[in-house]
Amino acid sequence: MNDSVLQELYQVVLGRKSTPREGSYTCYLFDKGLDKILKKVGEECSETIIAAKNGRQEETVGEISDLIYHLMVMMAQQNIPLEAVLEELSRRSQKIGNLKQMKSVDRET
Repeated sequence: MNDSVLQELYQVVLGRKSTPREGSYTCYLFDKGLDKILKKVGEECSETIIAAKNGRQEETVGEISDLIYHLMVMMAQQNIPLEAVLEELSRRSQKIGNLKQMKSVDRET
């Protein structure tokens, strides 16, 4: 799979934003606004974590898919193009030795 599935999904989300359809869940989220969208992103993130912790791969895949969808709705609401995220991921994939160093805290001061 390449990113065409993500592109197609994002175009559907953008289409619902620009041309609302009655009965569309995506349109419902846009209508309710950012707080509702962010609440759904948080819920799906938590559900993804729980599914992964439970070790149920099929359930985890479903929750990851829900999370990606809700992230795309958030991106569209915030006018963040999918290309910007894909470019950032591409840029990050070129990094080698990206392990962040842990900071030590001087508890004596």
